[in-house]
Amino acid sequence: MVTAVSDDVRRQARTAAEAHLRALVGRDDAVLRDDQWSAIEALAVDARRSLVVQRTGWGKSAVYFVATLLLRARGAGPTVIVSPLLALMRNQIAAAERAGIRAVTINSTNIEQWQPINDTINSGGVDVLLVSPERLNNPGFRDEVMPRLAATCGLLVVDEAHCISDWGHDFRPDYRRIRTLLDTLPVGIPVLATTATANARVTADVAEQLGRDVLVLRGSLDRESLRLGVVRLKTAEMRLAWLSDHLAEQPGSGIIYCLTVAATQEVAAYLRDRGHEVAAYSGQTDTTERQALEGALVEGRVKALVATSALGMGFDASLGFVINLGAPQSPVAYYQQVGRAGRGTDDATVVLLPQIEDRDIWAYFASLAFPPEQLVRQTLEVLAQAPGAMSTVALESYVELSRNRLETLLKVLDVDGAVRRVQGGWISTGEPWSYDADRYARVAEARQREQDAMLGYLDSDECRMRFLRSQLDDPEAVDCGRCDNCGGLTLSASVSDAAVAEAGAALSRPGVGLEPRKMWPTALANLGLELKGKIADGPTAGRAIARLTDLGHGQALRALFRVGVEDGPVPAPLTVALMAVMKDWSADWQERPVAIVGIESSRRPQLVGDLATGLSRVMKLPIVGRYAIVDPSVAPGQGAANSAQRVAAIHRRYRLEADVPAGPVLLVDDLVVSGWTMTMAGVALRQAGASAVLPLALGTQT
Repeated sequence: MVTAVSDDVRRQARTAAEAHLRALVGRDDAVLRDDQWSAIEALAVDARRSLVVQRTGWGKSAVYFVATLLLRARGAGPTVIVSPLLALMRNQIAAAERAGIRAVTINSTNIEQWQPINDTINSGGVDVLLVSPERLNNPGFRDEVMPRLAATCGLLVVDEAHCISDWGHDFRPDYRRIRTLLDTLPVGIPVLATTATANARVTADVAEQLGRDVLVLRGSLDRESLRLGVVRLKTAEMRLAWLSDHLAEQPGSGIIYCLTVAATQEVAAYLRDRGHEVAAYSGQTDTTERQALEGALVEGRVKALVATSALGMGFDASLGFVINLGAPQSPVAYYQQVGRAGRGTDDATVVLLPQIEDRDIWAYFASLAFPPEQLVRQTLEVLAQAPGAMSTVALESYVELSRNRLETLLKVLDVDGAVRRVQGGWISTGEPWSYDADRYARVAEARQREQDAMLGYLDSDECRMRFLRSQLDDPEAVDCGRCDNCGGLTLSASVSDAAVAEAGAALSRPGVGLEPRKMWPTALANLGLELKGKIADGPTAGRAIARLTDLGHGQALRALFRVGVEDGPVPAPLTVALMAVMKDWSADWQERPVAIVGIESSRRPQLVGDLATGLSRVMKLPIVGRYAIVDPSVAPGQGAANSAQRVAAIHRRYRLEADVPAGPVLLVDDLVVSGWTMTMAGVALRQAGASAVLPLALGTQT
């Protein structure tokens, strides 16, 4: 309910707010937009809860910083901002300091500073505290710090609030903990949720989770500086060549988005060889290096970062272009990525280069959806029977889920009240829990509709920006006049022969490393296996032609291993590539192998047999045996979701049947998925007398 406040108080508050805005942006002529003032007024004058859905660059951060200054001037406690990415936190702290706001952050990279920061908060020396959502479910933070913050904060801000909703394109279970935090806030503490990417369904869901009497401010999602276009090219070589030929034409610095980590590395290496100043960036990039790369992009010292979506929400820079090599799996996710461009500039180019393999990558991500009820019930049962807290690693030995999926599941169950995170792991609360199969199915259906809409975007002859805005349920969506379909952007599809030739050479260059497993999984004793610690006498580093996600030979490998493809010999192009890998790899051998052992396959026996016999013929080496299937009741790939389950399955399924010589042995397989079959076969060969084991496969999934 809105508090009764006089018009004079409101006018004085707006005058003060605009003074703060001018200090924040460093301009004497700055004034608040009407919706900005409406949000600030709701927070700082009426103590309401507000949801602001506005385009990137609209000025959502100005709302909560100005509201913070107004509230602090009245003696309110510090503002707590829940923010998903470290890049956003760094940008926000820098912006706050320009307005004289004392801002600090608590996240996983500054653990040593937590206590001094807490002391400063307690002494009143902090105006804004930025917290990652993961902190909200850290037992120490949740039980000790969060209650005090909830009792004393003056404003709670939830940035990138679409992450709260499992209908959103980027749902994060840690964000659901915010609902609990909202319930613990004292009456009269204002709350602001902000996002640039929420359709009507997500907006309604987030508003409902914020509680009653929520002011929803939803504006136009047009990005007037963006010119959108699509360039369709038939081959991976042509797409790489297009990047090389046309990158220098793009305005300023920007981002080239790829769907996989492997692609960022391949593309960046090729473009550097062609003389472009670029660097690869992903979630696997070291934190210090990521900060340095972000700084280089902001300052224009690189033409582009070739990045995964890890360079996403909250990255604030004046970028002149965004190019997507491969389409994201939803128009909403795409709208968010292209929103990295066009801030602080009147003209930014956005280009999408779709790939044939996009749908394969989407299918992989779709496979990571909420687990089936049987696995959820199994997780709850294991925790209920445990004598104490269980770590995620220990749970893996009982539940066939990958660590990431298991961790995500536990976070959802935690918010639902069925489990609780404590020091040392997870415990069951004993509270009843129901599996909402209908909702999970509806979310999966929504994801499929989003993928269909993304394909529609590629083929559409209507305005590109209007299409994206319509997907976000923007009622003001109109033709932009700037995109390729509106006639405001002309994109050449031409590529030079030299660039195509170099791209072809780069993509056809085979060979990636196979790194052996170094440590046995934790808690194998729970599965009856006395294996622990460092793996002694395992295989050496090996080779494969390519990763399934690679742009070059990856395409041929994906076709070979696609479900439903008939078994057969190694295709001729992959045979040629394999011989090139062997020639290159053999230069590193300390001693040439003296024999070959194959890993038996029930799915592709002809493929693996042809691989082994072909190598035997060319290298003039005997095939001395096989890592044989002795328990066919253990399905191929069983347990592959996590290491402990996989080791147990391989232990039951296989035995070494071979007359092993004393020298090095070449161990061959078709596809490496987890690496555990190769590792355990290598251990068995070493125990049988091989002096070394050299793993070789056609492809690897990672």
